[in-house]
Amino acid sequence: MTTFGLTPPSSSTAFLHPRRILLALSLALMVVLVLPGCSHLAPSALGSSAPAPSVSTADTKLADTVPTDLKNPMGAVLQATDSAPAKTTPFKVSLPKTELMDEPPADIWVRIRQGFAMPDLESDLVKDREEWYASRPDYIIRMTERSRKYLFHIVEELERRNMPTELALLPFIESAFNPEAVSTAKAAGMWQFMPATGKYFDLKQNIFRDERRGVVESTRAALDYLQKLYGMFGDWHLALAAYNWGEGSVGRALAKNKAAGLGLSYTDLNMPLETKYYVPKLQAVKNIIAQPENFNARLPYIQNHPYFKSVSITRDIDVKLAASFAGITLADFKSLNPSMSRPVILAAGTPEILLPWDNAQRFQLRLEEHANKPLASWTAWTVPKTMKASEASKMVKMSEVELRSVNTIPLGMLVKQGSTLLVARQGAMDSDVTEHLADNAQISFSPEIVLRKILVKVAKGETLASLAHRHDVTPQNIAAWNKLKMPVNLKPGQSIAIWVPTTASSKGSKVTAKKKPSPARTSQKSTAKKSPVQGKVTASANSKPKKQNPVKATS
Repeated sequence: MTTFGLTPPSSSTAFLHPRRILLALSLALMVVLVLPGCSHLAPSALGSSAPAPSVSTADTKLADTVPTDLKNPMGAVLQATDSAPAKTTPFKVSLPKTELMDEPPADIWVRIRQGFAMPDLESDLVKDREEWYASRPDYIIRMTERSRKYLFHIVEELERRNMPTELALLPFIESAFNPEAVSTAKAAGMWQFMPATGKYFDLKQNIFRDERRGVVESTRAALDYLQKLYGMFGDWHLALAAYNWGEGSVGRALAKNKAAGLGLSYTDLNMPLETKYYVPKLQAVKNIIAQPENFNARLPYIQNHPYFKSVSITRDIDVKLAASFAGITLADFKSLNPSMSRPVILAAGTPEILLPWDNAQRFQLRLEEHANKPLASWTAWTVPKTMKASEASKMVKMSEVELRSVNTIPLGMLVKQGSTLLVARQGAMDSDVTEHLADNAQISFSPEIVLRKILVKVAKGETLASLAHRHDVTPQNIAAWNKLKMPVNLKPGQSIAIWVPTTASSKGSKVTAKKKPSPARTSQKSTAKKSPVQGKVTASANSKPKKQNPVKATS
């Protein structure tokens, strides 16, 4: 009978041969030795995530005391099954080498600390700024909370360029991470670009958008600029000084020190107070971020994960509608897209918008649902001739108040020919804005009233007060225009310059003078000058005519 393919042993084979007994024992011994060893295999060999234990010195010594045939059980088996023992190779289990990969930090602050690469600056100014920030914990919290939306992107860009992550803290110094900040010198945005510097680094600035305020665009330009400065000076502290003071200023200061045999480091230069404090401020913020507990500071937890996602658009869309599609507030939308200065997004100029990471898909779905529906209620219109806002509003069928508001047209100003205005879509004006207008649109104004200088001969018995009253100006105006010191005693026949108003023509080039009193006393010489605002002149004695407000003429 055959069972499981085995033949029952005959009487001649009922007792096992000694060699077979030795083989069985060797196999059993191998199993006993090998199976417990499996528990010591490295994680990569067993598919386990637990770390492989290290081998101790005691384990090594124990292995040296094991007989050769037990250390090599497979060799013992081969010797037992062969009448002539052969030279054997010891049995070894080859394990792949494993590299422990560090997981990225969950907190963006940890990632920033890991990328610190700039030399530390130690000075009394640094300590001064540390104390300043440490005494204002609420200010630190506001700044760091505001940075939540932007830090990840900046750190990503810095690491991609192999730049020190200290530079991610620079917007704390420049703008307190406010992308809509504007300085008194007209520097704008999170990185505080001046208009000319922004243009040099390809940041568009027109009536529809100012990329100096854009999150992605301004960060790209700022890092380009900082890389350029570091390439010039070979020192991050000097590069930062140049970012604040100007590369030409730093270059001249270095040349002056070199000629005088003085040091050429940041602290050696003679700089304005603002620049002298600039790097110490950054160093102070760096120290606080590195060890907040030392300054009684609390940093909010900010995930090391993208806050926003870039989403493409192909059609113009109202800002309010875009925020609604994404399911976010208008304020949140503007905080990610601060470069837009009008209530409509022009796809030809801004083909991508930024949305919170978790809201991007919702926006795309809503956009697809409205594929055949209007998205924008505004378009652009080029002014055919220089005209008043009231005249333009009639041509585009809008109220003057709304037209002025959406285009920021000041009172008393004409809109010049060729300017671009944002107007409501209707009738023939119902198309998306072209790329040329989206990238280059500008608006220009000229005053409705300009000043024109006339020379007046002083009559006998005439005083400064009477002369000023006759021309509807103030005595201080006349004194300032003629560089006279108060009080003034006029002499008969004396020539006095007075600036009187005229009205600009619709073409914005010619000037039509209004009637002037006492024409016999007015010389034929006159000079027209533009003035931005209507109203009575109230200039100080040191003011110049070009800075005066126009006056109303009396006829």
